[in-house]
Amino acid sequence: MSTTATGETSSGLGARNVTVSYGGDPVVRDVSLDIPQGELTMIIGPNGCGKSTLVKALARIMKPDHGQILLHGRDLWSYRGRQAARHVALLPQNPVAPDGITVRGLVRRGRYPHHTLLRQWSPDDDAAIGFALDRTGLSDLAEAQAARLSGGQRQRAWIAMVLAQQTDLLLLDEPTTFLDIAHQYDLLELCRELHHEGRTIVTVLHDLNQAARFASHLIVMKDGRVVTQGPPTQVLTTDLVAEVFGLACDIMPDPRTATPMVIPHGSLPDDAR
Repeated sequence: MSTTATGETSSGLGARNVTVSYGGDPVVRDVSLDIPQGELTMIIGPNGCGKSTLVKALARIMKPDHGQILLHGRDLWSYRGRQAARHVALLPQNPVAPDGITVRGLVRRGRYPHHTLLRQWSPDDDAAIGFALDRTGLSDLAEAQAARLSGGQRQRAWIAMVLAQQTDLLLLDEPTTFLDIAHQYDLLELCRELHHEGRTIVTVLHDLNQAARFASHLIVMKDGRVVTQGPPTQVLTTDLVAEVFGLACDIMPDPRTATPMVIPHGSLPDDAR
């Protein structure tokens, strides 16, 4: 295992001088980083800064124009698709379940990377699905149709699917989008519990106070580049929030958790950012 610049042990997934573009227009620009092992990493930054694009590159959904995504020291794109999916699982934004599929049927899909012509369904698959359903609190809803679940339950079903994949890393791209505030916190609590159990999780998040409360490691992006990274208590400063988000604010300890809490004053003029 390698060590990151902040002293964290690397999970084996990282980027080296990675540039990713849409139609020739770079969205991620010359990014190098390592995902720390066993941490709950949250990527924050303004809209359009490249957060989701970076996660797609780390998940082998988008191929870099330049640079490499490395998995255990090897170019991620040199792995076969199923082989890579045994190491890295992605929950994309706004996933769509097939019509009529049950919760159990959705979670079963997480086992596909482990199947080959020589290895079909086995008791290990049933055990992985049972664990994922139990861990996400969905065992009693296993035979329910996914489309009939509430938004929070449906998002838990998708997380159960990636848990059943039994990968070293979970990548979650804006998992709280379209959830109400109570379900947002419910989902983030689940992520924190999985992190405390030793999972390495990377998620894209917009809310700074949620990121500060739940993340153990932050990656801050602006204009396609990584500005800084590290523990929330070290990363979140008034100067950083002004520079990256164009927002004047105070930062004080959350009265319940002592994590940084951003209290906004208002947007800064362009020449003050």
